[in-house]
Amino acid sequence: MRKVWIALISVGVAGLAVSAQAKELKPNDRYMCSWGAGTAAKAQELKLSGVSLYAARAKIQSYKFSKSWMRMMAMGITEQTYDSPTRIKPAAVRQSFYDDCVRFKLAGK
Repeated sequence: MRKVWIALISVGVAGLAVSAQAKELKPNDRYMCSWGAGTAAKAQELKLSGVSLYAARAKIQSYKFSKSWMRMMAMGITEQTYDSPTRIKPAAVRQSFYDDCVRFKLAGK
């Protein structure tokens, strides 16, 4: 009986692994995560160089965005970045943001 349970658990775990691999990001989701990660890295770079949040917001307002949602999303990402006490490098912020975004998008599928 014990071998049957072990076999069933093994099959279940293998099934979970296959279903996790089957989940893939849509190209649009991957683009949004990548764009957001770049925005977070840029905000961290500005923060670490001593630029005020007010000046960072003004800089965002001067950018031309290709999609309507980008301006407000950039503002939100920038504010969250400035609110965070972290002093890690922009590259680490980019990677962390991207990983968390992908994890979030995959969890919703």
